[in-house]
Amino acid sequence: MQDFKKLRVWDESIGLAADVYKTTAQMPREEIYGLIAQMRSAVVSISSNIAEGSGRASSADKARFFQIAIGSASELESQLLVGRRLGMLGDIEMLVDHVDKVRRQLISLRDRVERTT
Repeated sequence: MQDFKKLRVWDESIGLAADVYKTTAQMPREEIYGLIAQMRSAVVSISSNIAEGSGRASSADKARFFQIAIGSASELESQLLVGRRLGMLGDIEMLVDHVDKVRRQLISLRDRVERTT
């Protein structure tokens, strides 16, 4: 079992979560149960799946949870783009870049784990 707190990608995903929470706090209040909730759920899912995958015994299980985290990152990016298109979010390029950085790190981690199967 690997300590997920030592993974650079987990730490990066926690930073992304903090950024998303700060950004969504500025969105319209009527979106608290809509887009805000979806974005917060997706961003928390990233670090949660990294932690869960790290606790799995088999490489196949680890890779599956890391893949789920990749999917959550893509989901979050889509939600950010929807929020921008609806005029609820301004410049999100830094957030989108952060999501992309986390996703690339996750892909690398998943690929490394898959090679050990």
